[in-house]
Amino acid sequence: MSLSPAAASVDEAARQQRVRRGFLAALSAYLIWGVAPLFFHALSDLSPLEIIAHRVVWGAISVSVVVAFTGGWVETLAILRAPRKALLFVGSAAAVSINWLIFVHATTTGRGLDASLGYYIFPLVSVLLAALFFQERFSRRQSLALGVVSCGVLIMIIARGTLPWIPLGLALTFGLYGVLRKMAPAESLVGLLVETLILLPFSLGFLAWQAWQGGGLLHMPGRIDLWALLIIGTPLWTGLPLFLFAVGARRLPLSTVGLMQYINPTSQFFLATLVFHETFTVAHAVTFGLIWLGLALYSWPQSPSSGSSLKSS
Repeated sequence: MSLSPAAASVDEAARQQRVRRGFLAALSAYLIWGVAPLFFHALSDLSPLEIIAHRVVWGAISVSVVVAFTGGWVETLAILRAPRKALLFVGSAAAVSINWLIFVHATTTGRGLDASLGYYIFPLVSVLLAALFFQERFSRRQSLALGVVSCGVLIMIIARGTLPWIPLGLALTFGLYGVLRKMAPAESLVGLLVETLILLPFSLGFLAWQAWQGGGLLHMPGRIDLWALLIIGTPLWTGLPLFLFAVGARRLPLSTVGLMQYINPTSQFFLATLVFHETFTVAHAVTFGLIWLGLALYSWPQSPSSGSSLKSS
């Protein structure tokens, strides 16, 4: 049974509004993530594991308050009581926590260029995952783009003599996170709370063990600046963009979410080279050059006669 023209028009307007909101949410998330290295660099006196643990604890408190005001606790508890639904969030929580850990390690140890490289690779990983999980298709030209990017990564491997685990780890874990959040049966804020609650016992356990061992922020007298950054900055720099990303991932094609993500590594690239003064080698230049070429090939709009370059089936 087909819809009337008026009903179809209303349905299309609602769909476009949903897409616009998803676009703005994803754009905001990437802008915040792009300058996040400034936040984590200020916390470099702490270990990456401690930063992540505090991130989860303070994020859980802030998100719980917001969800309580929006009436989402009923849905949250329902998901946690349903093993099949909760399993998706266990997977997304694991993926994002590993991604956080790799990113914080990179930004606090002078590896910001590697982090930038990882998030440049991510859009192409996202495209591959979109084809695998959601049957989104791409053209031969875009397949060539994937090959060019792969050559860039191969050159970095040859130049270093080792696998560039930071870029590849960031790209793969965040790509999987995007897939799982698109599948997850919950709205964005509730999903973020479920993930945080899953990680909370491990984070509290780590912080308790660290305090018992006589280490960590609890044994740094006078570091009120670090406490303020963690308590105030964590929801702003970590919880908010993750929530916005989840909004975008649920409202946009996964491939679109991936393409928009160029904002993030570009910001990180300039921060690493211009603010933190990391060494930009010949291998970096060749690798980044090939990846930028691949992204340009992938993103270049096709002629109308060629049809959609990547669409959901």
